[in-house]
Amino acid sequence: MDTISAFVTLLLVMDPVGNVPVFLSVLKDVDARRRQWVIFRELLIALLVLFIFLFAGPSLLAVLGLQQESISIAGAIILFLIALRMIFPSPYGMMGDTPEGEPFIVPLAIPLVAGPSSLAIAMLMVNTDPDRMLDWSVALIGAWAVSAVLLMASPLLLKALGNRGLIAMERLMGMILVIIAVQMFFDGVREFLHIPL
Repeated sequence: MDTISAFVTLLLVMDPVGNVPVFLSVLKDVDARRRQWVIFRELLIALLVLFIFLFAGPSLLAVLGLQQESISIAGAIILFLIALRMIFPSPYGMMGDTPEGEPFIVPLAIPLVAGPSSLAIAMLMVNTDPDRMLDWSVALIGAWAVSAVLLMASPLLLKALGNRGLIAMERLMGMILVIIAVQMFFDGVREFLHIPL
């Protein structure tokens, strides 16, 4: 894998375009003046988590006695719960009873930007060629930067869609996230049990 293919792979699994409806849904109750700051903060947290897994992921999992598949299964469960809240909204909003209704780390930073797939790919790149950390870092920063630009522009879509459009997109994205979460769960279980495709 070269730097360009690593960049493209990371960008695809971060899926910024697919994450835009979820960002809009989670942030719809956040004050418009704070929205950009919240997105930027969550993106920085995601970048930090990605770099931790890039440089120390395999060691961290070994110290905690965890297997890589557990990241996939845990991420699937979190995504499934988020999806259910999107399809069947709570009167307390997407994030429940949180200060100012703001998300913090979950679900925007983790698992949407720094999700199980991107964390696993970061660790896979290091395992494949540990001597090319500069290349992997450049690919990671590049993919994150493109994702950041697209996600920072997501509030503009909120104005364009309006409330009804956002509700319709939220329900549709919730259904898609349920399917993705179930697939992630099965992938994690299959890898854990070493079942071939």
